[in-house]
Amino acid sequence: MARLKVWDIIHATRRLRSLGLVGDLAAVAATALALLLRFVTDPILPPGFPYLTFFPAVVLTTFFFGLRAGIVCGVLSGLAAWYFFIPPFYSFEMTPPTAIALAFYVFIVAVDIALIHIMHLAAARLREDAEETALLYEQQRTMFQELQHRVANNMQFVSAMLRLYSKRAGADPAAMLTALDDARVRLDTMSRIHRYLYDPVNVTRPVGAFFQDLCADLLEAAGADGVRVTVDMPPVQFDLTRLTPLSLIVVEVITNALKHAFPDGRGTIALRLVDEGDRMVLTVADDGKGMTPGATPGDGTSLGLKIVNNLATQIGGTISYEAGQGTTARIAFDAA
Repeated sequence: MARLKVWDIIHATRRLRSLGLVGDLAAVAATALALLLRFVTDPILPPGFPYLTFFPAVVLTTFFFGLRAGIVCGVLSGLAAWYFFIPPFYSFEMTPPTAIALAFYVFIVAVDIALIHIMHLAAARLREDAEETALLYEQQRTMFQELQHRVANNMQFVSAMLRLYSKRAGADPAAMLTALDDARVRLDTMSRIHRYLYDPVNVTRPVGAFFQDLCADLLEAAGADGVRVTVDMPPVQFDLTRLTPLSLIVVEVITNALKHAFPDGRGTIALRLVDEGDRMVLTVADDGKGMTPGATPGDGTSLGLKIVNNLATQIGGTISYEAGQGTTARIAFDAA
């Protein structure tokens, strides 16, 4: 406990040590006070103690006001002791005994100042380490809370998805088996996405590089060798709150395109992200066979449409579809 109080006192002197000119004035004042005390105590002191009151002045000045003030106090104190209390008195005459006395003073003062300065440096380093440790702890705590939040959201998403499958299957055993198999595929896809999302390297990468690798992995898993994915995105980064739903939407849309858009197994899917100021727009366009004549893009009650609509809502966005030469999904969401 006592050691902690010493470190607290050292930290409290940081502001005094940064004052510069005030420290110099304090050094002059400390020297004057030490000189006065030496004169006052001179009648009761035996000969041979010229530095008795000056050593504490140098030590205290260095401790409270820093290296520069300590050196100033040390120089002034040494000159005062030399002139007034080292024979021949009231003179700066240099004799062999005087040189020895001054050398002793310089050595002691230099060691004191150096030790106190090193102690200040160690205290500053200790404080920096403590602040860095506190920052790392706060980051770890935040990441743990975020992880808990993500896990809870993921479990809720899986639960909601299974409820949708249950409603769609009804009482038909064959439909139930199909629904369970479809659910397995989607859960496997979610697992693949989250392996990307929770890799720290991927989180700090630009979204274009992230989606390029994610889509390549998706095409490889689907065995779609004849389909090519192009990605055109600015070098921006998204946090997990937006990156997770966007990834699931992109995978859902691309998976749907791989199932229905390319009868011959060949084609191109283009991902493009545009910053429109307050909103960002992500488009996923394929050059496949397009929608069935007379069909309205986005209409229907399929599970895939419900999933992507719910995911878009999570990021305060909307999703719309355009039919033409192929099909385009347009996801608009808040930029911040």
